[in-house]
Amino acid sequence: MSVLQAAASCVEPGRVSRAVPRKATPMVVRCQAQQPAASTPGLGRRNLLRTGLALGAAAAVQPSLPAQANRPLSAEWEVVELPIEKDVLLLDIAFTGTDANHGFLLGSRQTLLETFDGGKTWAPRTVAAARDEGFNFRFTSISFNGDEGWIVGKPAILLHTTDGGKSWERVPLSAKLPGAPVLITALAGPGSAELTTDQGAIYVTSNGAMNWTAAVQETVDATLNRVISSGISGASYYEGSFSNISRNADGDYVAVSSRGNFFMTWSPGQTYWKPHNRPSTRRLQNMGFTPDAKIWLTTKGGDVYYVDGSGEGKFGQAKIGSRGFGILDIKFMDGKIGYACGGSGSLFKTEDGGQTWRRERAADSLAANLYELVFTPGGLGFVLGNDGVLLRRIAQA
Repeated sequence: MSVLQAAASCVEPGRVSRAVPRKATPMVVRCQAQQPAASTPGLGRRNLLRTGLALGAAAAVQPSLPAQANRPLSAEWEVVELPIEKDVLLLDIAFTGTDANHGFLLGSRQTLLETFDGGKTWAPRTVAAARDEGFNFRFTSISFNGDEGWIVGKPAILLHTTDGGKSWERVPLSAKLPGAPVLITALAGPGSAELTTDQGAIYVTSNGAMNWTAAVQETVDATLNRVISSGISGASYYEGSFSNISRNADGDYVAVSSRGNFFMTWSPGQTYWKPHNRPSTRRLQNMGFTPDAKIWLTTKGGDVYYVDGSGEGKFGQAKIGSRGFGILDIKFMDGKIGYACGGSGSLFKTEDGGQTWRRERAADSLAANLYELVFTPGGLGFVLGNDGVLLRRIAQA
């Protein structure tokens, strides 16, 4: 019996209960979905609400650290001063669908910051529903559809708002959930969302998380056991989780194995993840999607490759002077303009759809690794880095 089948055995077929793993899982560096992404039954939400496991609480403003002015980095980027300690790891940004300038920034140590001016300034927020169990949650992913938003984190937690983040409700999850939630995508329609775990489980709800339906019918472990003799290099060394997971606007996924020795793809309607070999001997760093439906791939050492959306075609290599630093993320603003970021303040720009890249030398002065790029439908752009570094795009260039 698979993990998903075991989880399904406690309730009606076709549903999954919300789950909270009892112990922390290894940290997963997650790629944010580009736009708003196993049936196992669910534990009734109303019963849990009665026992107090789901809490609705207004977010209260914390005392902030002394505010400082943002520092221009170049004609295109500025360094945003944040009211946080420097050891906080920033992990995701999202803005509401009703106000392009109203958004939230997530991070480790239960960090939740709010902006009303497009990310120029941020104020700390506290969600009471996330403080009752004594855990120091790491908020990893946030997504909005209109004023309805979702947050996931580790140890396993799911928060839900329907009023643009004025108040957040704690949504209980079942302990049988395979893996830790690392990605949440608000879908069209009230109460609709897609939740993804670091073990490749994908669940969809359309009733405000009352119930969840599994989209993947076979665990990644079971899939690899079937294909281990089919020529997928490194499949036998799979350690049970992904290091990176990306989702595009069509709901397609690409994920890097925990050791970086192979990758897997999944599309809506498929029953299991499909494994693929990497294009070179270098281990994979991260993967994602381009605007023209291709997959981009980076390796340790700073190489960048492209392959068609199936992951099966011929890999083409891009020209990028990475200087040996790993490229940790790539995102595009449109079909031509995109950015790549990486170790030791590495920041690159392309104006030809990713075929050639120019280094943004102003970022070399940053004593930080830049690991996440976020571009919003409202035209805002951000780069997240360690030591509390946040870059904000300030001008067209």
